Amino acid sequence: MEKILEILKQQGEALFLFTNIGFWLFFGVVLTGHALFYKKRVLRSSFLLLVSLYFYYRTGGYFFSLLIFSTITDYFIGIGMGKAQKEAIRRGLLVLSLFLNLSLLCYFKYTYFFAEVYNSIFDSTIAPVDYLAVFSNNVFGTEFSISDIILPVGISFFTFQTISYSIDVYRREVKPVKSIVDFGFYVSFFPQLIAGPIVRARDFIPQLYQSFQVSSRQMWGSVWLILAGLLKKMVISDYLSVNLVDRVFETPEVYSGFEILTGIYGYALQIYCDFSGYTDIAIGVAMLLGFRLPVNFNHPYKARSLTDFWRRWHISLSAWLKDYLYIPLGGSRKGKIRRGMNLLITMFLGGLWHGANWRFILWGLLHGFGLIVDKFFNKLQFKSNWLSRAAGWFFTFHFVVFAWLIFRSNSLDTVHILLYRLVNTFQPGMVMNIVMGELGVYLILLVGFLIHFIPDSIKAEWKNKFIALPVVLRIVVTVSVLLIITQLRVELQPFIYFKF
Repeated sequence: MEKILEILKQQGEALFLFTNIGFWLFFGVVLTGHALFYKKRVLRSSFLLLVSLYFYYRTGGYFFSLLIFSTITDYFIGIGMGKAQKEAIRRGLLVLSLFLNLSLLCYFKYTYFFAEVYNSIFDSTIAPVDYLAVFSNNVFGTEFSISDIILPVGISFFTFQTISYSIDVYRREVKPVKSIVDFGFYVSFFPQLIAGPIVRARDFIPQLYQSFQVSSRQMWGSVWLILAGLLKKMVISDYLSVNLVDRVFETPEVYSGFEILTGIYGYALQIYCDFSGYTDIAIGVAMLLGFRLPVNFNHPYKARSLTDFWRRWHISLSAWLKDYLYIPLGGSRKGKIRRGMNLLITMFLGGLWHGANWRFILWGLLHGFGLIVDKFFNKLQFKSNWLSRAAGWFFTFHFVVFAWLIFRSNSLDTVHILLYRLVNTFQPGMVMNIVMGELGVYLILLVGFLIHFIPDSIKAEWKNKFIALPVVLRIVVTVSVLLIITQLRVELQPFIYFKF
């Protein structure tokens, strides 16, 4: 019992982040264990389930109990829907799954927001209470604060994942998973557990019953992805965060319009490199274990329309919102007005998914209105010649960048200050001095965007050349890139989407 109490009193650590050596030591142990069990499916799934739960415990602390709760409830709800003959029972079980999952998500993510809105309307002083901490303190004798509701890491991702499973089982698009070990592994698979991509059961579960097959080409392709993800995160994203973006958004009143403009562009590149970098690493790590995760980014800043942007950005969330919200609401099947309302509702909830803040809601609604305009002018989608295509890209890119300004700002007052100084303090005569004074920042900005816009054919050629190298040279390149990353890295920053 004392050992259990000691474990419960420990909190999550940054030790197991992809950017920390601790994770790669952990992954080395996982690969070793996997090499022992990969030929025996049940042992393999059991082993990977245990290490995934351990991973979440080390990153999420005692909140791993929520992951276990969500896994157990949705597993038995799925079994119940599979056995039920009456539609009313199946519908009731689906409602139960939605209620339990969304209640947990709303409690931990939106209690403060709802309390603030309620208190402002009714002039009350309701104070939120962390009932999970109360339970732990009463049962296990822990001493967690009951006045601070901490957002469990990754809850938005694994909640949406289990919800999609329940809905797909209800729709009879997938059969209920018979083994709770297999289902638990699907929910908790550690590479994508914290920040996605959101994986559908119909795409992942069948892989559990396939024999382990990773070719030499796939293995080194995974290494390439991991190196690319680490470069994006540790060299580009973290550098821009520390040396430009955080400074501009924390104290915009001391920066000129040009610095604010580059700070906004910098955040657009930072959040892309941060999030897509995580996804690259997750996909690469999963592939080394024999599992294929869906692509989550496809050069989003190349989009020539807002609709195209959302086919390229956070693809797993976009597809989730489309399949489980937009289409059930009616999609585009019931006229233009209804389609517009469905888009607004979907993007409103998409914004709210990112956090309980008016900025995220405004960001979502802005994209919702943008999509309505985009659909309205669908027949004029800038496809006739290079000039119109360039115009489509220009307006789409800057609309997205403007929305990122709202997304990143600490408050709506900060948005106002940023826009005011952007317009009124640009000082063109100081641009060269500013660039030369922070040359490293502007070089990273330039290189980062150039890499993003390099044609896919060229990137594929680089990857193929790397894979075609002799093994010794591949190892030398890998080690060299890792040394470059360690030399160029700045203070490590947490992944942006960990807080969502």
